[in-house]
Amino acid sequence: MVMIFTLVTAVQEKLNEIVDQIKTRREEEKKQKEKEAEEAEKQLFHGTPVTIENFLSWKAKFDAELLEIKKKRMKEEEQAGKNKLSGKQLFETDHNLDTSDIQFLEDAGNNVEVDESLFQEMDDLELEDDDDDPDYNPADPESDLTD
Repeated sequence: MVMIFTLVTAVQEKLNEIVDQIKTRREEEKKQKEKEAEEAEKQLFHGTPVTIENFLSWKAKFDAELLEIKKKRMKEEEQAGKNKLSGKQLFETDHNLDTSDIQFLEDAGNNVEVDESLFQEMDDLELEDDDDDPDYNPADPESDLTD
């Protein structure tokens, strides 16, 4: 009985040591992975060191690209500008545009007839002659209030 107890105790201690070794190995592996991930992240942020020569060569390339883009844009604007006339230029070149809106309305059948006799006798209307308020200031909302 004593011998079995001694054997079981020895096996338990050995198993505990093995379990502890496995735990420490896993922790070390986890720390190693975190360290590698951290270093990889640092590498992402660490680029080419900037020197005067590197900067000047980059700036020359960048300026050349910008100049090329500006040239393309100016060519596109020139091509668009040649074909596109302003409103004033359109009316100066094509006099049919002067009456085109009226013709369009007449063709559509939206003729509006105005009875001009309604506007001939304006004296008969009882319009109040309110004198303009000399104290009225449009910028000041309080100046519109009556006393």
